[in-house]
Amino acid sequence: MPSINASSIQRLVQVAQATSALGRGTKGDIVNQACKELGKSRATVYRQLKKVSVRPQRRQRSDAGTVSLDRKEAELISALLMESHRKNAKRLLSIGRAVRLLRTSGQVRAEYIDAASGEIRPLSDSAISRALRVLGLHPDQLLQPAPAIELRSLHPNHVWQIDASLCVLYYLNARTPNEAGLQVMPREQFYKNKPANLKRIEADRVWRYVVTDHNSGSIFLHYVLGAESGINLAESFIAAIQQRDDDPFHGVPLILMMDMGSANTSGLFTNLARRLDVQTIAHAPGNARATGQVEKTQDIVERYFESALKLVAPVGSLEELNDNARCWSRFFNATEVHSRHGRTRTQQWLSIQEEQLRIAPPVDLCQDLLTHEPELRVVSDFLTVSFKSREVDVSTVPGVMVGEKLKVTYNPYDANCACIIDIDADGHELLHSVPLVIRGEDGFRIDGAAAVIGEDYRSLPDTLADTNRKLVKRIAMDASTDEEADAKRRAKTVPFGGRIKPFKEMRETVLPTTLPKRGTDLVPAVTTSSTPLPVRTLTQFEAAQALVAMGLELNSELVSTLRSLYPDGVPENELEALQARLTVRTGLRVVAGGGV
Repeated sequence: MPSINASSIQRLVQVAQATSALGRGTKGDIVNQACKELGKSRATVYRQLKKVSVRPQRRQRSDAGTVSLDRKEAELISALLMESHRKNAKRLLSIGRAVRLLRTSGQVRAEYIDAASGEIRPLSDSAISRALRVLGLHPDQLLQPAPAIELRSLHPNHVWQIDASLCVLYYLNARTPNEAGLQVMPREQFYKNKPANLKRIEADRVWRYVVTDHNSGSIFLHYVLGAESGINLAESFIAAIQQRDDDPFHGVPLILMMDMGSANTSGLFTNLARRLDVQTIAHAPGNARATGQVEKTQDIVERYFESALKLVAPVGSLEELNDNARCWSRFFNATEVHSRHGRTRTQQWLSIQEEQLRIAPPVDLCQDLLTHEPELRVVSDFLTVSFKSREVDVSTVPGVMVGEKLKVTYNPYDANCACIIDIDADGHELLHSVPLVIRGEDGFRIDGAAAVIGEDYRSLPDTLADTNRKLVKRIAMDASTDEEADAKRRAKTVPFGGRIKPFKEMRETVLPTTLPKRGTDLVPAVTTSSTPLPVRTLTQFEAAQALVAMGLELNSELVSTLRSLYPDGVPENELEALQARLTVRTGLRVVAGGGV
């Protein structure tokens, strides 16, 4: 849009003042005159008048902020809408459809009294939507991320963060003289519409692992080939904790934060972290803010280090690239002042105390610790799981339920125990040490968990499933106690007190009336000859069934006779003759057996 010059502004201000007191439809002559003077169209003049005019603030409605929807009804509508949301944020129920379902089930009324006529009228969908927003119950409000809280680490090496990302240098393997050393990915050659090119370099992609100390902000950078995997993660972490020449940043952290990727949470790496006594905190999905510092460090590496690689000769190998990365990270840590603590990253890291710096084992020993991956096992009726041909008692694991699966792994500190891996509400990994089941020579448990017949009368405490099973039973039966729920169930009381009306909508809905359709009378075809239907042959079993239905009492002798007379099956039209024959035979057998 062209700018307004000073002379035009002065004239526009005069027009705005002249038309401010005039009503709608009476400003045309003044505006037309201004259009001729300024050489502009009416639309342009009106648009520019808005820029130079001061319009009074819009008057707020007297009923602003008030709602006619009952709070309880709003909560029920909001709950149904939230239940209809899928994980991809797709809403399966609209507000109108949700209110309609609840109205037909008699759960909400969602009405208001018309002040003019005194009639009770249903609230519109838009009015219900506004009410949900005023009450803070609209799905758009409830689906917003929870407020974040600032995270604090106590000292250097208290908390590290690690993250992997594809670097600007996309592949390394040279196949032609033009592909000497590291190659930058041209957008016109590698993008989603050319999958063959991406597939060709898949195994040669260069990945960047960035490690940052949360307290000091110190950076460690390591490049690998292939993809984001447990092996590459372990290689990068082992390289980061080792002591290096001329680089003070090293040691084993107490806590390692990362995302929920399968490579990061695999048994390969978590086992290494567990044996090094490192608490791994994998944040919950959708909570990437928890590792925001390392995400920002990824951006720093791209802008400060990788951008410079285009200006030098191609790097010939991964070792050369990592050597340059080490040199850059040492320089950056020692020279760049961090905005949070006002010192360089190296200066802040050097404030670490002796008891806070845990020296890492040698590389070969760390690699030996990459062993067992946790295994999924189903919980038995006796709250045990099988693991490596042994039984493990999991009755003390919080929230354990029969039939559910638990992740089981070794306990490296106690051979008579195993570890159950769990995730808490914050997405952090928890380890529960559980004992192995001890059995005697007779195969019964002798660790105190089995009850002796005639001596012990005890049961296990309720699991989460037991508690929830009783809860939903009480809700369904409108009961306050388990005993009352059982009594109503025995009395065949209708669940939910009959409040749910599954057929109410279909019975009360007025369907459109349809006109009858004109058809054609059926005229039977005239046939001059008929072909008799073939006689069906029954199997011996089908024939026996038919004979029993006709009143004949079969026994083993008659069945044998049936099989000998008709080895290939019984024609259906011979059933009556066969019945008579077998009946006669039965009579003969009775007479023969009753002789004097």
